Amino acid sequence: MWQAFTSSVQLLFKGKLFREPGAAFRQWLIGFAISAVGVVLLVKLGLPLGLAVVVVALAAGLLQPLLFKNLKYA
Repeated sequence: MWQAFTSSVQLLFKGKLFREPGAAFRQWLIGFAISAVGVVLLVKLGLPLGLAVVVVALAAGLLQPLLFKNLKYA
């Protein structure tokens, strides 16, 4: 299991994990932007920062399969 993880990380940093690394980065960036905006909005609405982070982390975790469903591995 550990070897599979380290192998995947090495391929990711070499740019050989995904067929289209730019598409993977774009999808990651979309998820990051949604998360950042979500935390800011929830804090502005009066939620404590810790609670806002937990809520947005759960929502972002649910969003990941939708963002990455069409990515192809090399």
